[in-house]
Amino acid sequence: MGASSSTEHNASQSQEQNELESLATSTGSLTMLQNAFSKLSNPHTKSIPLKSLQGCFSLTLKTLEPETSPIPKPFLELLPNLGPAIIDLLFNQVEGVNWLEFLKDYIRVCGRMPLSGSLNLLLKLYATIRAKSGVPSKLEFESDSDDGKISGSLMAKDLLMILWLCWIMSQNSKILKLGKENVGLVLPDIDHLVFSALEFCEVGDGLNIRECDIFGLENQISAQKVHMWALTTVPGLGNCFTQYVNDRLQNCATLEDPNLDSPILSLSGTSSLEIHGKCLLTCGRAWALSLTMRNGSTEELLKVCFAGQGIGTSENLLYRSSLHGKGLSRFWSNVEGYHGSLLILIAASSIDANESDSNAQSWVIGILTQQGLESRDAFYGSSGYLYAISPIFHVFPPSGKDKNFVYSHLHPSGRVYEPHPKPVGIAFGGTVGNERIFIDEDFARATIRHHAADKTYKPGSLVPNQGYLAIEASVLEVEVWGLGGKSAKEVQDSYKKREQLFSEQRRTVDLKTFGSWEAAPEKIMMDMMGDPNRVQREDR
Repeated sequence: MGASSSTEHNASQSQEQNELESLATSTGSLTMLQNAFSKLSNPHTKSIPLKSLQGCFSLTLKTLEPETSPIPKPFLELLPNLGPAIIDLLFNQVEGVNWLEFLKDYIRVCGRMPLSGSLNLLLKLYATIRAKSGVPSKLEFESDSDDGKISGSLMAKDLLMILWLCWIMSQNSKILKLGKENVGLVLPDIDHLVFSALEFCEVGDGLNIRECDIFGLENQISAQKVHMWALTTVPGLGNCFTQYVNDRLQNCATLEDPNLDSPILSLSGTSSLEIHGKCLLTCGRAWALSLTMRNGSTEELLKVCFAGQGIGTSENLLYRSSLHGKGLSRFWSNVEGYHGSLLILIAASSIDANESDSNAQSWVIGILTQQGLESRDAFYGSSGYLYAISPIFHVFPPSGKDKNFVYSHLHPSGRVYEPHPKPVGIAFGGTVGNERIFIDEDFARATIRHHAADKTYKPGSLVPNQGYLAIEASVLEVEVWGLGGKSAKEVQDSYKKREQLFSEQRRTVDLKTFGSWEAAPEKIMMDMMGDPNRVQREDR
């Protein structure tokens, strides 16, 4: 009886292991998990000590630099507890984790999971970190399952720290690649994301967001509303935790001697990325945009976020009005021939830039197109997104009702009479003459119309306090970033070289193609002007 029971147990366990390994194979992670388990496990007990797992998931940073204001102390106190919190959340064993348990816990976190479940797991991780830091959160979970309902509340500073934690976890692969170099990770300014959540959750009506200290806000925010905001605005946020787990296990699988040292963290007073203060596409804005994307443009966009990768000015930045000059012609000479996704950022002020008015409201909006620009007198395009980026972040995907994504019309090259000339400039959404966003050919004025005029993009306010009337604003800066990768840039460079060659050929004068000077029309005209009464005899 005992032998039969043991045999049945082993068969059941073997079947369960086969099923789990099959699930891990479907995610493409089985080989990585096998290598990681081999490196971390004790060959005698055939299990991974919890101390080894804690070292695998602990955060190791050399420098952490603030993009703007100093890093608050409460956030720094959370970071050392990231590794222990992951162990408590993922592994319930006391002594060690065997192969079967290792597979179970990995698939529960990194397997195919609904987005809502990933966000629940992220909030559980934050609550566990806060508890280990000695300051429990007010989050409540109805069950231990990852798809259970969340209740309780958060504060604005909690949301800011969650977003910063997600930022660090999303950059972990770059931290590991450059771990032996003295490269600083920039902690970005993401206030625009926090204010987006506050507005979505209807918290702090009448709040002066331009002078607001997020860590000083005492408002309670519903955890369920924060969860819904993340699902609708930044769905990529839920993947940051699973990405971190995968990156750390991959690192353990490839290293000959996994680094299980305690975290190293030193702070720098100011950011080394001075160019971020000059460009519209800052670290925080680039990351916020990447959380809304589901295609290959994400990696190109995130190149601007990491100090080791550089800002990408020579490759990704195609046009910047303060650098290349304002106007549609300058703009076109830098973006023409680029056949790939484009991110266009526009900074503007609600009054003329030369006026001194304390009520001036500056803002930044963005447009993501899936293809290059064409000079046409009608709308075109297959897909696109509109963004309100600063001071509050919002995303407006396609509505599916219309396809007026992009309008970019230059002056006709020839002198052609047009009884009803089309407007010259660039526009997005709406209809010709009634565009949702329109930038004139001098890049001096931007017109933002109410979303009722637009059936292409989903409704919403692009600028703060936008009413039904059109807003006329003074353009401060325009940037265009190419997100099509290296191949798209190479195609554009080839196009520019070809156009430059044609221009040089047109300017070159070949004297051999001309007849003698005596027969030239210019010679005859000069002779006539010199003596108009002189009879010019025609040779027959």
